Amino acid sequence: MNIIDRYIIKKYLTTFLFTVGIFVVVIVVFDVSEKLDDFLKNKASMSQVFFQYYAMGSVPFFLNMLTPLINFIAVIFFTSKMADQTEIVPILSGGMSFNRFLRPFMISASIVFAFTLVSNLYILPYTNKLKVKFENVYVHPHKVNSSKQSTHMQIDSNTYVYIDNFDTKRAVGYNFVMEKFDDNELTEKLMADRVTWDSVSNKWRIENYTNRIIKGLDEEMLKGESRDTTLDMKPQDFEAYENIFTAMDTRELEERIRKEEIRGTGMMNDLLLEKYKRWINPFSAFILTLMGVSLSSKKVRGGIGLSLGIGIGLSFAYLVFNQFSTMFALKGGLPPLLAVLIPNVTFLILGLVLLVKAPK
Repeated sequence: MNIIDRYIIKKYLTTFLFTVGIFVVVIVVFDVSEKLDDFLKNKASMSQVFFQYYAMGSVPFFLNMLTPLINFIAVIFFTSKMADQTEIVPILSGGMSFNRFLRPFMISASIVFAFTLVSNLYILPYTNKLKVKFENVYVHPHKVNSSKQSTHMQIDSNTYVYIDNFDTKRAVGYNFVMEKFDDNELTEKLMADRVTWDSVSNKWRIENYTNRIIKGLDEEMLKGESRDTTLDMKPQDFEAYENIFTAMDTRELEERIRKEEIRGTGMMNDLLLEKYKRWINPFSAFILTLMGVSLSSKKVRGGIGLSLGIGIGLSFAYLVFNQFSTMFALKGGLPPLLAVLIPNVTFLILGLVLLVKAPK
């Protein structure tokens, strides 16, 4: 690593951190102005708002979402400035190839990539829990759906469950039906007025139940007021508020995916999208860095304004493309892995085209 590499890495990281600082201020100012009435109406204290919600919840969430935009703007800004001050021309004229010139940029992008990946896997699930918990109490408590309607669930290869209504706050389900099969033949059908989760014993209490047991041509009917039973489901499986999957850590997410493969409650696309985004989106640091350097390494008349404008437009296009592909996965049947890959692969191709056309 020579002096030019150290100079570029320092410029990259300091500009990136400076841009992050600007975005943090803008995010907090605009978000406070939008939600101040909710904070006052729901009696949130100032310490809760700024430390629990913003410092530990909302700011990490928005920075993670806007990291591609921040990274791209930072690269465009300082690379355009280097080109405008005629720093890039002597570097390339001195015998350094453009690919070699890209090396310190990619080293810096690796640092951003590693930080984003670690944040996605270990930090953001925790901060998102704080954010979601705060919002459900102090921002829009009226939007929190405390009950989930008409839930069909397969809890193992032979057992199916139906709950007409489940109250997530009280952990109580109503009109409970459980059916067990053996080679497509019904062997047991349990119906109950309600089921209640016992957090002490980690069991379900079934109340006012009728249990029909079928053994070939013989049937047995059992009735009772209550009994405890163990089922492979928990109240968390019925939670209905928004962004629940962003607040799960990697282990919880993998466990929910495993259960969803059996149960088929209709949430698989949401789960897989969250999983793939955590692993794939950090690679945008390399893609957008490649685009930014290739786009802004040429000195243009009028200074850095044109390059910066194009860069901001492309970065917003990347974010919008991501949102469109996500909606197609959730509503249009597009496989989640493709929904996450398509924007990144498209902009990677665009970056390679810009690299070919960049001044050498």
